[in-house]
Amino acid sequence: SDEQLSILHFLYGKNFERAMRILDQGGVTLIVGEPSNRAVFMVAGESKNRDQYICFPEHHCTCYSFFYETVNKGEQLC
Repeated sequence: SDEQLSILHFLYGKNFERAMRILDQGGVTLIVGEPSNRAVFMVAGESKNRDQYICFPEHHCTCYSFFYETVNKGEQLC
Protein backbone atom coordinates (compact mmCIF):
# COMPACT_ATOMS: atom_id res chain seq x y z
CA SER A 1 0.00 0.00 0.00
CA ASP A 2 1.04 3.64 -0.27
CA GLU A 3 1.27 3.84 3.50
CA GLN A 4 3.70 0.92 3.64
CA LEU A 5 5.84 2.45 0.88
CA SER A 6 5.87 5.73 2.77
CA ILE A 7 7.03 4.00 5.96
CA LEU A 8 9.78 2.13 4.10
CA HIS A 9 10.93 5.38 2.50
CA PHE A 10 11.03 7.05 5.92
CA LEU A 11 13.09 4.18 7.37
CA TYR A 12 15.53 3.62 4.50
CA GLY A 13 15.58 6.88 2.51
CA LYS A 14 17.89 6.92 -0.53
CA ASN A 15 18.58 3.18 -0.28
CA PHE A 16 14.86 2.46 -0.58
CA GLU A 17 14.60 4.73 -3.63
CA ARG A 18 17.51 2.96 -5.34
CA ALA A 19 16.05 -0.46 -4.53
CA MET A 20 12.68 0.52 -5.98
CA ARG A 21 14.35 1.76 -9.20
CA ILE A 22 16.14 -1.57 -9.58
CA LEU A 23 12.88 -3.47 -9.00
CA ASP A 24 10.97 -1.27 -11.46
CA GLN A 25 13.63 -1.91 -14.12
CA GLY A 26 13.37 -5.69 -13.68
CA GLY A 27 16.79 -5.92 -12.07
CA VAL A 28 15.98 -8.67 -9.54
CA THR A 29 15.82 -12.37 -10.42
CA LEU A 30 15.02 -15.18 -7.96
CA ILE A 31 17.12 -18.31 -8.50
CA VAL A 32 16.06 -21.52 -6.75
CA GLY A 33 18.38 -24.53 -6.71
CA GLU A 34 17.21 -28.05 -7.26
CA PRO A 35 16.81 -30.33 -5.35
CA SER A 36 17.77 -28.23 -2.31
CA ASN A 37 15.21 -25.44 -2.91
CA ARG A 38 17.78 -22.92 -1.66
CA ALA A 39 17.15 -19.45 -3.02
CA VAL A 40 19.34 -16.49 -3.94
CA PHE A 41 18.55 -13.25 -5.70
CA MET A 42 20.60 -11.95 -8.63
CA VAL A 43 20.44 -8.16 -8.55
CA ALA A 44 21.62 -5.87 -11.33
CA GLY A 45 23.36 -2.80 -9.98
CA GLU A 46 22.61 0.75 -11.07
CA SER A 47 26.01 1.35 -12.65
CA LYS A 48 26.38 1.79 -16.40
CA ASN A 49 27.41 -1.84 -16.92
CA ARG A 50 24.75 -3.17 -14.48
CA ASP A 51 27.05 -5.53 -12.56
CA GLN A 52 25.27 -8.59 -11.17
CA TYR A 53 25.33 -9.25 -7.42
CA ILE A 54 24.23 -12.27 -5.41
CA CYS A 55 21.93 -11.46 -2.49
CA PHE A 56 21.14 -14.16 0.04
CA PRO A 57 17.79 -14.14 1.86
CA GLU A 58 19.73 -14.22 5.14
CA HIS A 59 20.69 -10.53 4.73
CA HIS A 60 23.97 -10.68 2.81
CA CYS A 61 24.96 -9.25 -0.56
CA THR A 62 28.16 -9.50 -2.60
CA CYS A 63 28.14 -5.84 -3.68
CA TYR A 64 30.60 -3.26 -2.36
CA SER A 65 27.75 -1.17 -0.98
CA PHE A 66 26.74 -3.99 1.39
CA PHE A 67 30.15 -3.99 3.01
CA TYR A 68 30.46 -0.20 3.10
CA GLU A 69 26.91 0.72 4.19
CA THR A 70 25.74 -2.30 6.17
CA VAL A 71 28.89 -3.74 7.71
CA ASN A 72 30.88 -0.56 8.30
CA LYS A 73 28.16 2.01 8.92
CA GLY A 74 25.44 -0.19 10.41
CA GLU A 75 22.80 0.74 7.82
CA GLN A 76 19.85 -1.63 7.40
CA LEU A 77 20.12 -1.91 3.62
CA CYS A 78 22.86 -1.48 1.07
